[in-house]
Amino acid sequence: MISFDTYTLEAFVQEENLFFTGARISKIQQPSRREFLITLRNSGENRQLYINIQPQFYHICFAKPETLKKRQIENPKQPPMFCMLLRKYIENSKIAKVNTVKGDRIFELLIETYNEIGEKIYLCLAIELMGKHSNVILYNTDTDIIIGCAHNVGSDKSRAREVYGGIPYVYPPSPISLNQNFKSLISEYKSENNSSINNFIDNYYSQFIYKDKFGKLKNKYLTTASNKLKKVTKSLDEMNKKILSDGDNDKYRLYGDLLMANLYQLKDFSQEAKVYDYENNKNIQIPLNNTKTIKENANKFYKLYNKGKTAKEKLSDLINLYTMQKKYYEQLLYSVESAENMDDLLEISPEIEEDKNKNKTEKSKSSEIRNIDKNNGTKIYIGKNNKQNDYIISKLAANEDLWFHTKDCPGSHILLKTQHVTDELILECAKLAKENSQGKNSSKIGVIYTQRKYLRKPPKANLGYVTYKNEKEIIID
Repeated sequence: MISFDTYTLEAFVQEENLFFTGARISKIQQPSRREFLITLRNSGENRQLYINIQPQFYHICFAKPETLKKRQIENPKQPPMFCMLLRKYIENSKIAKVNTVKGDRIFELLIETYNEIGEKIYLCLAIELMGKHSNVILYNTDTDIIIGCAHNVGSDKSRAREVYGGIPYVYPPSPISLNQNFKSLISEYKSENNSSINNFIDNYYSQFIYKDKFGKLKNKYLTTASNKLKKVTKSLDEMNKKILSDGDNDKYRLYGDLLMANLYQLKDFSQEAKVYDYENNKNIQIPLNNTKTIKENANKFYKLYNKGKTAKEKLSDLINLYTMQKKYYEQLLYSVESAENMDDLLEISPEIEEDKNKNKTEKSKSSEIRNIDKNNGTKIYIGKNNKQNDYIISKLAANEDLWFHTKDCPGSHILLKTQHVTDELILECAKLAKENSQGKNSSKIGVIYTQRKYLRKPPKANLGYVTYKNEKEIIID
C-alpha cells in the first residue's frame, strides 16, 4: 500500500476548495479513536469529510455512502471527550478557508465562530497526516494556544514536539518529502477512470481499511470460538473421566444385596462380613460399621448406590448437553474459518458474542442463502453458518426434501428440493456437503442424508443443531 503524500493532499484540497470555503459544519462524529466524520453543508449539498489518522491508513477524503459502509463505520453510544470538545467549539460554525502547509501533510480548516461573549473568533482544525504521528488538533489562531487534540503528546513520548491542551501550537520540525509513487498512481487512475482525486482516495483506502478490519475481526472471532470450544471440550473430558472413576458404584448395590441375603447368618455390630459373592462366584469380605446392625449397614450401601446412580444420571445428562455444545462450537468455529467477508462475520456475531438481544433483532432479517437452481423445480440450498442452517431446516425444508451433512464433521447443511430424486443429484449434494465442510481436503469423508421429516431439533438446542434417524451414508473421495 502506498502512503498518503503531500502531492495527493494538495491535489485534493485544490479540487475541493470551492466546496470547503463557506461550508457549515453541521455534524461531528468520532466512530473510533482514530476516525472522524464531519458533515459539511454548502450550496444545498451535504458531504461527509472522513478523517483517518491510523498510522497505516492516514488520509482524508469525502467518503461516499457505499465506502462508509465498507469501512464499517459505527458510532459509539458515548462520544469520546475530544469529539464532545469539537462539537462544543466548532459544530454549526462556518469554514472561512482551507490551507495546506507547503511540503508537509498538514491540512488546516480555518473556522469562523463566536466566543462566549459573542465576539467573532477564528479557530483552526489542523489535520496532521504523518504516519504514527498523525493527529487532529484544534487551536485558537489569535493566541496559537491548543484547545484540544485527538492524542496528547507529552515529553515522555516525544522530545521534538509536545502537543496537548493549553500550550502553543507549533508545526512539526521537519517536512515530509513527496511520494512520487502515489502521484503516478493517481495520474494513471485519472486517465483510466476519468474520475476525481477524492474518489480515488476514497476507493483506494477503503479497500485496505476493509481488509484490515475484516482480518482483525475474523482473528478475534477465531480466538473466541476456539476458546469456547476448548472450554467445553475440557469440561467434557473431565466428566467422562468422572463417569469412568465412578464404576465402583455397583459394588454398593451388591454389598447391600449380599448382606440382606445373609441377614440371619451374620452378626450385628461386626467390623466385617464374610459372604459368598454369587454374581462373581467367589468369597468376599464386606467392611461394616460396627455401630450398626447388618440391616442398617445394608441400607447404608443402598443409599450410597442410589446416590451414585442419581449423580451418574445427572452427569450423563450433562455429558449429552456438553456433547451437543461441543458440536455447536465446532460448527461455529467452522463458520468463522469459512467466512469470506464482513457480512459473513456480522451474521454470526450474536453467536460469538452471545448477545441474545441482538439475536432477537436479527431474526427479522432474512439471510442471503446460496442456492443452485437445477431447473424443473429442483433447487439445492447451502447453509453458510448456524443461522442459515437453522433457517434452511425450519423455514425452507418440506418433509420429503433431502438433507445432507458430513458425518462427525462441521459443515454446511445441504438441502435438496426436487420432485425427481436421482443418484446423480444425491452424489452432487454429497460432494457439495464435503466441499462446504471442515473435511473438504480429506481424501475420503462420509456424508449422511435423510428426509427432512426425520430431523429433530432437541428442546433448548443451539442454533442449527439437529438430530436425525433413518439416514444413509455415502463415501465421497
